[in-house]
Amino acid sequence: MSETVVMTFDASRLSPFKALSMGFLHTNRLLIAEHADLGAVAYTVAPVNFAALDAAEQVLGQALQVVTADGEWIATTTTQIYEGVVADVDLSNATPEGYANEFDDDDLTALKMLAEDAPVVRFVQAQLSKAIQVGASDLHFEVFKDVFRVRVRIDGLLVEQERAPKALYLPTISHLKIRAHMNIAERRLPQDGRAKFEVDGRNIDLRVSTVPTVYGESMVIRVLDQGPGTLDLEGLGLDERGAELFKHAIAQPHGMILVTGPTGSGKTTTLYAVLKRLNLEQNKIITVEDPVEYQIEGVNQIHVKTSIGLTFPSALRSIVRQDPDVILIGEIRDMETAEIAIQSALTGHLVLSTLHTNDSFGAVHRLMDMGVEGYLIASSVVLIVAQRLVRLVCESCKEEVPATSADMALISQLSGGRHAPSHLWHGKGCSACGHSGFRGRAGVYEFLPVTNAVKEGILARESAEGIRRIATAEGVQPMLNNGLQMVMDGQTTLEELLRVTRLDAA
Repeated sequence: MSETVVMTFDASRLSPFKALSMGFLHTNRLLIAEHADLGAVAYTVAPVNFAALDAAEQVLGQALQVVTADGEWIATTTTQIYEGVVADVDLSNATPEGYANEFDDDDLTALKMLAEDAPVVRFVQAQLSKAIQVGASDLHFEVFKDVFRVRVRIDGLLVEQERAPKALYLPTISHLKIRAHMNIAERRLPQDGRAKFEVDGRNIDLRVSTVPTVYGESMVIRVLDQGPGTLDLEGLGLDERGAELFKHAIAQPHGMILVTGPTGSGKTTTLYAVLKRLNLEQNKIITVEDPVEYQIEGVNQIHVKTSIGLTFPSALRSIVRQDPDVILIGEIRDMETAEIAIQSALTGHLVLSTLHTNDSFGAVHRLMDMGVEGYLIASSVVLIVAQRLVRLVCESCKEEVPATSADMALISQLSGGRHAPSHLWHGKGCSACGHSGFRGRAGVYEFLPVTNAVKEGILARESAEGIRRIATAEGVQPMLNNGLQMVMDGQTTLEELLRVTRLDAA
């Protein structure tokens, strides 16, 4: 990147780069254009967004001269010179439509060559860089009748990142398949693969998945950041009581800890944070996962491969003979896995696993539905944790607003008559949060320690609601109460809490 230079701000001497989209420039508060006298110039607000500039330089294949400028001028001028410009990418110096007419989809040699073409490589690099820069957890490449769309999942919600010529779709998917060691000739069956991507000196693991659709393959890339500090028990946002319950449970020499919640609720992150705490010289830790999301130094991790007969039950039967102290099971899905996990917990091992249930109180009945006897559950499970992830109000544009009478009534109703605050917090939207009003996520938790009273309820085959009554009588705070406290503390909004916990506010 060139040194910052000083020049006049004359929009008439600027012309757009067709490889860049107006959406990318607006999102990052940049104006990147060809200056009639000085070449490629990037106008930016302070502080400089170096990650976005690096991504732009990768796409353009040249260094940029950097100029700080007024944000309003940047936004207005970007719209002025990029209005109507269709971003990306000229395939082999032909129009996308012309190329598509000439290209034979079944010509694998030509497809491999095209997948490694510079414009395709730059397009892929730009999409990955932008996704990582904005903190996306997933990157979606989707093809429809007339469009190739790229979307990213940021803080749990999908946002469109790019619309590209449809002719770019097959080369892009093929390039990513090659990087993930997948079969580019197979488009009729689902496939999975892994790849690595380096940005700002960090290694990012990419978990790649494809499924066939009507118009082609849909590809989703899970972004797994291996950077330091990603997984830490103290960084989970636990309240004081929850942290103490967790620490007490993982200090036990044996027993089972279950983390419950829907897909995308952060269960794996929580379990990996626990593993980090337990990853000591005196502990042998073995995991069985499908797939292994993060590789942890000092932990023996097994990737389930059903195609060769390496299933959860078969792996578990083998690892109990490996003298482990701690066993992590990615998910308890069936009776066989549940039985082996419980027997392991009863015979001197600390077992960590996940279940797909709505709350902690329903986990017991989920195991019973699989066929596990109540006395085994009561004897083996020491703690059940339910969780969700809520978006946090952006600290850069956070403001206090008067609570409506409806909000106050709802908070009072849901919290059992607690006094509702007269003011709540929300984000009005700014460049730091992509004008969403939210930035980052934190966990909302519900901790159910299996006390003697809860054990008696399990043995009596109490319903989930019965277990809830027993637990709340002993001081267990339901997830909603934990979330309402976050709302009143200004960490999130009432609407966000209700969206994530799927409660009907009506």
